[in-house]
Amino acid sequence: MEENQKKMVKLISIIALVAIVVIVAFTTVAPIEGGCRFAGTFWSLVPPLVAIILALITREVFPSLFVGIAIGALFLADGDLLQTLQNIVGFTYDDAEGCFVTADYGFLNVLSSTWNAGILMFLVVLGIIGVIMYAGGGVRAFGTWAEKHIKGPRSAQAYTFGLGIILFIDDYFNCLTVGTTMRSITDKYKISRAKLAYIIDSTAAPICIIAPISSWAAAVTGSLPDTFTAMSGFDIFLQSIPYNFYAIFTIVMIIVLIAFNFDFGPMRIHEKNAREKGDLYTTSERPYAGVEEEEFNPKGKLIDLLIPIFLFLVPISIVMMIYTGGFFKGVPFVDAFSGADASLALAASSVLSLLLTVGYFSIRRTVAFKDMMLSLPKGFSNMVYAILILVFAWTMCSITSGLDSDTFVKEALAGTTIQNLLPVAFMLVACFIAFSTGTSWGTFGILIPIVCAVFPEGGALFVVGVSASLAGAVFGDHCSPVSDTTILSSAGAQCDHLNHVSTQAPYAILVAAISAVFFLIAGFWQSYIVTAIGIVAMVAILFLIKKMEDNGKSFNFGSKIGRNV
Repeated sequence: MEENQKKMVKLISIIALVAIVVIVAFTTVAPIEGGCRFAGTFWSLVPPLVAIILALITREVFPSLFVGIAIGALFLADGDLLQTLQNIVGFTYDDAEGCFVTADYGFLNVLSSTWNAGILMFLVVLGIIGVIMYAGGGVRAFGTWAEKHIKGPRSAQAYTFGLGIILFIDDYFNCLTVGTTMRSITDKYKISRAKLAYIIDSTAAPICIIAPISSWAAAVTGSLPDTFTAMSGFDIFLQSIPYNFYAIFTIVMIIVLIAFNFDFGPMRIHEKNAREKGDLYTTSERPYAGVEEEEFNPKGKLIDLLIPIFLFLVPISIVMMIYTGGFFKGVPFVDAFSGADASLALAASSVLSLLLTVGYFSIRRTVAFKDMMLSLPKGFSNMVYAILILVFAWTMCSITSGLDSDTFVKEALAGTTIQNLLPVAFMLVACFIAFSTGTSWGTFGILIPIVCAVFPEGGALFVVGVSASLAGAVFGDHCSPVSDTTILSSAGAQCDHLNHVSTQAPYAILVAAISAVFFLIAGFWQSYIVTAIGIVAMVAILFLIKKMEDNGKSFNFGSKIGRNV
């Protein structure tokens, strides 16, 4: 009874909060004739902020995201309830055609996107391949091999980190492949699912943004305005790498955490429970618990895991990347990789890999064809949780775009004259946008043209400005509850999504804070020495935190964000 009363109080509080937000918005912003009063204003970022706050407070992802979507749709409709419903679903009336058509936002819009469909296809097919590999005994064989080579939790984490470094071609591909491959090993050595999700997430976007051959390099190159000719897009990307403090410091941090085997904040609680109690989840929210509790196939061998991933999936993904970039039509390799259609390439490579995997296990005769066909719905069901969050997050992003949030950001930064302070300003703005909207590519897509306008000569300060925009965008992609990479990291680790968000937040915020300090320094001193000093400072701060933890003084920087455990 008491629990029901708490839920009722929480529900009433949420309704009151949403009502206050809506009332304040409509009473403080005057209507605009023939337009949306909230477009291009601060209110364009309020719907995703409300969704994030509700998700972190209530621990309920889907209702929170839907509330944010509904508020955004209401803003777009300027209070018209019927139009609000149409905005949520994603259709509108076309006066010219005289019929209803798909809108530029809403659920129908994101589900009809070929890019989104390709990512969802890749997600589902990789889930199916994982189930088939598990049924074939490859996972168990990998565990047997690991017993001889991986001697404890530290080396298990190091192998996971190393695999994430190797799979740098795309963050989506990285998240799911690393999780599928290493999950059974980290479970064996009692590494919490939250820690696994953090390692996966930290070797996804932070690695891709400093890898010259990746889908992210193409996105950065494509963000430059056509009028900018001072430097080539790829040259800008290469020069930005040494100044991408957030990505570099994140990698340094995870190496130190693994090497010296310590954690802080909520992650420390998860790791302690996993180590001492064997509880990999800590909280009662465990949507993936029991997913793989099946009998192992004793006929399985290590090659039954290595071949589907490293002979089929990885090389085929690389080939499809350069194929969609025009490599086989004469485009140079680097340009082809930069111009690849990552969604199309991953979807096609996953399907081809699935066919080859089915053929391989048919030849091996370790899994019956009938059982492999039963893996199709099972692999799909394993990914339903992640798919739903992705669809909701994409819909939220489409609503935010419909409210012209990029216009608000451009106007907010217009007229700034103190150029040396701009890099840290760009980073902080990028952090805010990316965390609010969950889109990193959209964030630096907004900011890089502004950087080009502020620093038209394309000098050293311009490169630092680009790096700052990328660093802030990666921060949001790394830890926002509505970021697709954060969602896929949770799926890859089969960890409750908000557990991943709450345990990762202190780590990400700490790195972002240190990065901001060094972007402030880099605004006045453009030198790689700044990066070297930053790395030393990052290591020193981590050792200070470790000393505090060893002395019984908990370091809870940023732990208020997310779920209390």
